Amino acid sequence: MLIPTLATVPASAAQTCDLLVIGSGAGGLSAAVVAAHLGLKVIVIDKDPQYGGTTAWSGGWMWIPRNPMAVEAGLVETIEQPLSYLRHELGAHFDEARARAFLDNGPRMVEFFRSKTALQFIDGNSVPDFHGRTPDASTGGRSICAAPFDGRRLGEKINTLKPPLPETTLWGMGIASGTELKHFLNATRKPASFWHVTKLVLRHWRDLLLHRRGMRLVNGNALVAGLAASAFEAGVEIRVNSPARRLLTQNGQVTGAVIGLPEGDTEIHATRGVVLACGGFPHDVARKKELLPHAPTGHEHWSAASRGNTGDGLRLGEGAGGVVANDLVQAAALAPVSLVPRADGSAAYFPHLIERAKPGLIAVTASGRRFTNEADSYYDFMHDLIEATPKGEPVQAWLVCDHGFLRHYGLGAVKPAPMPLGGMVRNGYLKRGGTLAELALACGIDAAGLQATVRRYNQQAGEGTDTDFSKGETAYNRIQGDAATSQPNPCMAPLERGPFYAVKVLPGSLGTFAGLQVNSSAQVLDSTGQPIAGLYAGGNDMNSMMGGNYPSGGITLGPAMTFGFIAAQHVAGLEIESSFQKESASSI
Repeated sequence: MLIPTLATVPASAAQTCDLLVIGSGAGGLSAAVVAAHLGLKVIVIDKDPQYGGTTAWSGGWMWIPRNPMAVEAGLVETIEQPLSYLRHELGAHFDEARARAFLDNGPRMVEFFRSKTALQFIDGNSVPDFHGRTPDASTGGRSICAAPFDGRRLGEKINTLKPPLPETTLWGMGIASGTELKHFLNATRKPASFWHVTKLVLRHWRDLLLHRRGMRLVNGNALVAGLAASAFEAGVEIRVNSPARRLLTQNGQVTGAVIGLPEGDTEIHATRGVVLACGGFPHDVARKKELLPHAPTGHEHWSAASRGNTGDGLRLGEGAGGVVANDLVQAAALAPVSLVPRADGSAAYFPHLIERAKPGLIAVTASGRRFTNEADSYYDFMHDLIEATPKGEPVQAWLVCDHGFLRHYGLGAVKPAPMPLGGMVRNGYLKRGGTLAELALACGIDAAGLQATVRRYNQQAGEGTDTDFSKGETAYNRIQGDAATSQPNPCMAPLERGPFYAVKVLPGSLGTFAGLQVNSSAQVLDSTGQPIAGLYAGGNDMNSMMGGNYPSGGITLGPAMTFGFIAAQHVAGLEIESSFQKESASSI
């Protein structure tokens, strides 16, 4: 089904809808689609020239315990098991009402979208939680991802869909994680993988010729496309280049917003409410300075999130009486990033999510010493790096590998063979040395420390046991490694054959956690803890229910989708009952 062209409304004319959504990532679009299916007139606005936000650049994974796809595969668990895992992981930040609302409604959200909309899913039934030693951690069945999506279904509206981050693609073609990524890594080694990759590349080149962009969308791009197609087909308007200036209020209730357009400001009145879903504050220098101790000036943090996420939703919410949390364990979804030079003189912020667990890579500080289990989550990696950095010194590390590793797996934005790497050496992104001492000199690393570290690591790799940091001992570590090439430990192999390579990583994030305080219906709360009538928060504008912890992959998009689903029903006047409410009522 092709999406019809939508008429442009004059800026001078005030408009009315039932629900106004500010922001077009997963949290905002989820609320918009559900509200439209419930019969509400919905308008979505975004200040950027393209819709999709950070979601469009993401992996598209969602943590949804007890989801229908897991149940259908026989992976059945009670709500108490993921609830227990969250209780242990979140500690003092565990909010049972919000946790139960999420765990109760997550499976319902998935079933709604896959049965009533264009958005479909693939299972992550083999994806473990991050912390396998925590009680009630799961080795699979709690994750789902957006299924590949045919962009042609969007018609001309695909032209304003934000494409994936170029540095994470191959000629602009997104590569799905899991089996598809393995085919790409093995394309020069296995005939079956070569032909699989060849077919995908030929299809992509055909799309470039016919449509000027790839039409087989994967990961977060598929998630946004599926949500956007569902929104358009349900009558939702998505308007880009439309920043919200301020919220409108009447008698203590939020009733819309003033929207800035090139031809002048206009008002959109929302009879049922407004959802703030502007992506948090990853590029708001003042807020970073306030909430990120490792960024004392606000400039020492390079987020891989969309550059348009500059804290607008938080400021709008505060202007209406909302409160931004300042007591989280960590205010950002930490991840190591590298700065990739671009031809125009700018830099892309590349998130290092995949290669760190592969066998044959170590991470070291300027001392040349390891400081963490490289195969742990990106969040844990950055936490350990910040802890290992002496006060007053810059937070930075180097990912180090040998030639064989680089050509097999790549390193950051450097693609594996047969893609060339000379350009990345020349622009300074990739450091190279014929020996470890030469590499250390190129990076400014202590040479003796690096050589000693590699000797020790190589010995441990030969034995298959990391006695320093326990690399490869959890289910999450091992699935991120490569059991096909390295045994007995899929995350460890020696660094042996030069030249040797390194990429510098810096503190960054995939987004932010600290947001507007909300209740279990996603209503924004004022300083007394009371809901602000007509105002909701979603995505990273909503204070993370994880309290600044990061227990599993997809704990941003899973709650974003679920609380968007919840918020829309609350806006429509439906009662959202959870097991927490049932238990509370039964105890009275």
